[in-house]
Amino acid sequence: MELQKTVLSEDHIKLEAKMAAFAGFSMPIQYTSVKDEVSSVREKVGIFDVSHMGEFLVTGPDAAKFVDFLITNDFYEVENNKAVYSPLCREDGTVIDDLIAYKISNEEVLICVNASNIKKDWSWISSQTQKFDVSLTDKSQDYSLLAIQGPDSPKLLIELGVLKKEEIEQSSFPYYSIKKVSIEGSQMIIARTGYTGEDGFEVFSPSPEITKQLWSQAIKNGGQPCGLAARDVLRLEVCYPLYGHELADHITPLDASLKWTVKIKKPSFIGKDFLSSYEPKYKLVKLALEKGIPREGYNILNSKEEIIGKVTSGTLSVMLNKGISLGLVEKDKFPKDKRFFIQIRKNIFEASYQTKPFFKGGHK
Repeated sequence: MELQKTVLSEDHIKLEAKMAAFAGFSMPIQYTSVKDEVSSVREKVGIFDVSHMGEFLVTGPDAAKFVDFLITNDFYEVENNKAVYSPLCREDGTVIDDLIAYKISNEEVLICVNASNIKKDWSWISSQTQKFDVSLTDKSQDYSLLAIQGPDSPKLLIELGVLKKEEIEQSSFPYYSIKKVSIEGSQMIIARTGYTGEDGFEVFSPSPEITKQLWSQAIKNGGQPCGLAARDVLRLEVCYPLYGHELADHITPLDASLKWTVKIKKPSFIGKDFLSSYEPKYKLVKLALEKGIPREGYNILNSKEEIIGKVTSGTLSVMLNKGISLGLVEKDKFPKDKRFFIQIRKNIFEASYQTKPFFKGGHK
């Protein structure tokens, strides 16, 4: 099957990006080096083409009520122009995907889903509309999505003319909120969200021309193009889960340390009955190594060298210069002494157990 391309595909090739297949798209994996790209986001500003992500538009009198029923987190009661992160679950509490829902109003909601799950999510969401007065539109092919991330991201958006200085101050545009703006007559949605742990913005653009223009101008103004490899390191340093790794079809949000996203006191949501009485089978752990680089699928052991879980994501942290990982451990095998080991081929390395993210990002 031929890979899909984003509107910036030719721009990535001109920049000599390393391209690879990801979720059915030809996507940039890296441009210069992962170290350079991660450092740029942490210290200055990086830009990502994440146009492979899926977007569904929910409209109608029951739009916010419907999305509140769909997801485990609170949504209906949040203010307009706010964003909410949440798992999307089945009746048995297992995770279909994790997503961000953007509440434009009670009658208009934009949902952003993972690229690998667009078809699955669309099928599930569209099957749940019977009791609600809503219309669903798959806008995945209509929107491009740029992520502008890092401490200099507000400055860059001002330089690009996307927002004015007074519009971008934290008091008027806090973290996890959105604004609708018009650029050259095209309606954009700007969200103060991202997947890096840094202050940053995501620009939903229906105009290929403006997307290309913003991309090239961002680079001219000092934005570092970044690929998916840097994006993965960045999210793992701040311990953000990724569907297909920490989240999967066979586990619940409660197994993946996402209890804070499951609002059992809500009147109704899909999976509520099951999750209300569910006892988690797994515990998500954060483990760091002084030697060796943990990778997905590596065994997690206790001090008796018994297998108690698996690494779900692992990499070399650019900011810490050490191996870091997330993993799922069987809850009834969680070691009381909190001593963990990771098996890397024939070698076994002791890992330090962390209760906080490996790196503290700069978002406020």
